[in-house]
Amino acid sequence: MASPLHTILRRQSNSSTTSPDNTPSLSQLISTLIPIGLVALIMTLAFLCLRRTQKRQYSPRTYLSTLRPQERTPPLPSGLFNWIGAFNKIPDSYVLNHQSIDGYLLLRFLKIATVICLVGCLITWPILFPVNATGGNQRVQLDILTYSNVLPGNNPRYYAHCFVAWAYLGFIWYMIMREMIYYINLRQAYLLSPLYANRLSSRTVLFSSVSGDYLDEAKLRAMYGKKCKNLWIATDCKALQKLVDERDKVAFKLEGAETKLIKLANKARLKSLKKGGAHHEETSLGNNADMDGESGSAAARWIQPKDRPTHRLKPIIGKKVDTINWCRAELERLIPLVEAEQAKHRAGDAKFVSSVFIEYYTQGEAQAAFQTTAHHLPLHMAPRFIGVNPNEVIWKNLRIKWWERILRNAATITFVVALVIFWAIPVAVVGSISNINALTDKVPFLSFILKVPPVILGVIQGLLPSVLLAVLMALLPIILRFMAKEGGMPSLARIELRTQNFYFIFQVIQVFLVTTLASAASKVVTQIINSPSSAPSLLATNLPLASNFYISYFLVQGLTIASGALLQIVGLILFKVLGKILDSTPRKMYKRFSSLSGLGWGTLFPIYTNLLVIAITYSTIAPLMLGFATIGLWLLYFATRYNLLFVYNANIDTKGLVYPRALQQITVGIYLSIVCMIGLFGVSQATGPAVLMAIFLIGSILFHVSLNSAIDPLLYTLPQSLEVEEQSLMALEDGNTNGYSKREGRVSNSDGTLKNGNNTTHTAGNDLPPPPHKQPNFITKWLFPSKFSDYQTLRRLVPKDFADIDYTPEVERNAYYNPAVASPTPLLWIPKDEMGVSRQEINHTSKVIPISDELAFLDEKGNIKWDEDERPPIYREKIYY
Repeated sequence: MASPLHTILRRQSNSSTTSPDNTPSLSQLISTLIPIGLVALIMTLAFLCLRRTQKRQYSPRTYLSTLRPQERTPPLPSGLFNWIGAFNKIPDSYVLNHQSIDGYLLLRFLKIATVICLVGCLITWPILFPVNATGGNQRVQLDILTYSNVLPGNNPRYYAHCFVAWAYLGFIWYMIMREMIYYINLRQAYLLSPLYANRLSSRTVLFSSVSGDYLDEAKLRAMYGKKCKNLWIATDCKALQKLVDERDKVAFKLEGAETKLIKLANKARLKSLKKGGAHHEETSLGNNADMDGESGSAAARWIQPKDRPTHRLKPIIGKKVDTINWCRAELERLIPLVEAEQAKHRAGDAKFVSSVFIEYYTQGEAQAAFQTTAHHLPLHMAPRFIGVNPNEVIWKNLRIKWWERILRNAATITFVVALVIFWAIPVAVVGSISNINALTDKVPFLSFILKVPPVILGVIQGLLPSVLLAVLMALLPIILRFMAKEGGMPSLARIELRTQNFYFIFQVIQVFLVTTLASAASKVVTQIINSPSSAPSLLATNLPLASNFYISYFLVQGLTIASGALLQIVGLILFKVLGKILDSTPRKMYKRFSSLSGLGWGTLFPIYTNLLVIAITYSTIAPLMLGFATIGLWLLYFATRYNLLFVYNANIDTKGLVYPRALQQITVGIYLSIVCMIGLFGVSQATGPAVLMAIFLIGSILFHVSLNSAIDPLLYTLPQSLEVEEQSLMALEDGNTNGYSKREGRVSNSDGTLKNGNNTTHTAGNDLPPPPHKQPNFITKWLFPSKFSDYQTLRRLVPKDFADIDYTPEVERNAYYNPAVASPTPLLWIPKDEMGVSRQEINHTSKVIPISDELAFLDEKGNIKWDEDERPPIYREKIYY
């Protein structure tokens, strides 16, 4: 993201004149639009052509066998353009019902952001365009439409800016409040529906920072009584994890060696057949060979013993051993060791760490425990978390004690603050490379660079800075996620939420504020040096002119980033090239083929939120930007919508909590807009509008505080009052119209499923009838979200019969054990061959470790293939925790 931003900044700084009164804004816009539009057109045409043939890259969610039928998206027509109509007919709620609430809310956020900018155009343009255009400050081209074209002084025109800001920012406040209400009702409807309420994670609470005297099952069961169903005290699995990792490493090494042996033998067979030196009878003999014969005898008919896979026990100097035989011997030693250690951890005969998972019989009981103070000492058995998916737990963070959590939080937050503040230093260093002459003048010992050939020097000055800047920006999310993890977050969802805060701060400060001030100050730096006292007025005058940069920025985001997201050319190349180079076993091929790209909510939302913040900040300063922001955000919405429906998968579930956090971050744009307007009115000597904006600032703060106090308690907990509502809705699904549910309790079976009065497991019956209110028109629905987007209405969006929420005793027993405790011995998967080598290897290796050659084979050219339409033996059914 920063790479195109800095590219635009350099282009505009190079093309701008030294006079701030003669900014060639229109020529800058055209010079940016033409190449960017051309690149976007090429990428879009490439996407339209490639999506017809590269189904795995552009529509994997329509057919992958690893997805359940209800998780797939209906395929689109294969024409160049005829798919667009069918695509538009798929509602956004399809993502909600077939993938995740986070994905749906990302699309809703982009739609809401587009609407905010579009309405901003309708509010600001009819008033501010004529006011600015006739302001008399002799600006030219696009700058004539900005605040800077109004003559300073006690000019009554500034009241137009003030009251337009009141109207537009007030509208945004209402939109934020409306969306907060919508999110709370949607969250409650989903989490209280049987599809989610019966899940194990919905009934399990994680208690962290548990003191040693409470790491006792009997004492914990005494605290929670009969409500406690299952209990897992986390254990120190460091030694066990090392054993499991070693076992798996050896197992997959054996799998690779077995596959290599089969391919070597087959290659020799094909070579022999090509030369005419082999006979069909000999091949048939291989097929009928005694599988109980000596290990490797089937392969030995084609290759010499010295050609079998080997490796050294230590790099370079280690003893060379036969890989297959060595791995079998190692697994015979390691597998019993792992199983013995796992049994100790299951029996509680291991060192406990300071976290406990407690499963309750009902969601209501889990919510009560979650909302109740658990310990009499501060920071003990807290913080508590509910709805934590076992697959998202950061197990090493469960050992963190309360005092260590405080230190980790302080250290990581301090590091991130320092990183944000001083990020300009590495960026400046990278940018200085683009001007070698100036750099060598300041750093003489680098003058040897000037002696390199012109072609290499051009690469250093042109390509190298862009590559280094791209690497820097790619490293930033990794660093921020690492800091969130080291801060003690217990799950991937919590890491994403903290990363969202970190990355948004970076986006606002470095991508927006620093760039804006640098763009404005660069035009008047000489005048400020000559007359420092004029700095405020000069910056105020030129701050609106910096908006020209962000007009180009929105073009980049909307055209190239959106079209690039559709094309995914890097992913396509990596999938095709790396697959052929690195995928040497059926397992590796299957994983690459079946693994869908996930989305990092913590680094995706802040980028879009910052775009909206920029648009809001400049809404009354340079209202033309709202038009470009509307187009850019809509194009990003279109590309994101396509990818969520057909390409991406949601690997991390925050239960939609990224959405209210993004809504809160929008308020930064409101406050920045107010403060900028107060500052601009001040330096323009417009006292009346400045006072009015200050009053609006106070009103905004009071409204914000009131909104947070009302909304915050409902973001993380579920109210008891809605359990009665849910019972009546389930009664309607049962076919009872009297509003009484035959189901006596939320969860009453011992396995956690719902049952009715006849003590039979519930299966969904009728669809819910329409909501109990009349169908509203658009205006009414928008004005009264608490009535027309209420719990009863949004509950009807929850999919019925999407998945069977039922757990086997083994799954439920192992759910919240460390994966090392529950990790089974892996099943090896090798390709089948015509010589009988795979069958003989299976016969011998299966005595040590499970192994199969089902659905994988060698084709006539000796390449590994597998049946992509079937689920391979290593497939594991997804568990809805």
